[in-house]
Amino acid sequence: MADNATHHYISSFFLVGVPGLQDFHCWIGIPVCLLFALTLLGNSVIIITVRLEPSLHQPMYFFLCMLAMNDMALSSSTAPQMLGIFWFDAHRFDFNICLVQMYFIHTFCIIESALLVAMAFDRYVAICIPLRYTTILTTPVVLRMGLAGMTRAILMVLPCPLLIKRLPYYTKYIINHAYCEHMAVVKLASANTLINRAYGISVALSVMVLDLGLIATSYIKILQAVFRLSSQNARSKALGTCAAHVCTILVSYTPALFSFLTHRVGKKVPPSVHIIFASLYLLVPPTVNPFVYGVKTKQIRDQVVGLFFPSRKVSQN
Repeated sequence: MADNATHHYISSFFLVGVPGLQDFHCWIGIPVCLLFALTLLGNSVIIITVRLEPSLHQPMYFFLCMLAMNDMALSSSTAPQMLGIFWFDAHRFDFNICLVQMYFIHTFCIIESALLVAMAFDRYVAICIPLRYTTILTTPVVLRMGLAGMTRAILMVLPCPLLIKRLPYYTKYIINHAYCEHMAVVKLASANTLINRAYGISVALSVMVLDLGLIATSYIKILQAVFRLSSQNARSKALGTCAAHVCTILVSYTPALFSFLTHRVGKKVPPSVHIIFASLYLLVPPTVNPFVYGVKTKQIRDQVVGLFFPSRKVSQN
């Protein structure tokens, strides 16, 4: 009661953007806008292509469509607000809106990781037990795997805003970040945040360790199966079907690991560098993924060419 009498809870946060580079916010907004536009365009093309082409109605491409939709949602939860900061000086965000953004960002990130695991399992079944591929990865199974990944993310992230809501926020309201990130918000609380920190780090570690472990296990099995093939051409073809997925894994996890480590152990890393990498982690993979699959996957490449250049598709046939 004494605290309530002498303090007032803050109602909004002030997001700085990129500390130390405020004078360049206008220019930083240009690549952010470009990445956002390319994300919406590229992933929309992937979804439309798979939707219109019956030959692509396979588990691998269903997972790819889920990934494309999640990427658009992830980018849409961050890029417009970043542009508001960089171009329109819209730095203030309501406390609850900030928590909602934080919740969706981390939920979509965990869903992304789950989809990468599902796609690794798809490649494992296709290469290691191809004769059972159609019986194992049926459409209902694919949908259940996507739903399971979404449910896991929703339940794992839900305690984060609830735990933050119980904390008092009296004086600190400036977030040195370009979006509402969990640890950045927790650090501003006027109370002991051990539970919040412990839960946040346990979620991050459990998702990374479990998902990377499952992906690594799948690819160990895949490599074992591939190197048992007698034909060099067959080995190259089998590995070629995994190329796009491997590129997506590297693009997704590399900046995530860097951001995670610098936030907790990289005390000497300048805040601007950390925040730029944290922002790239949310903006670059959603932009790059459709282009990786468009270039590395012949079926998608051919259908996209046919979608935009019908005459060239006819001539190829």
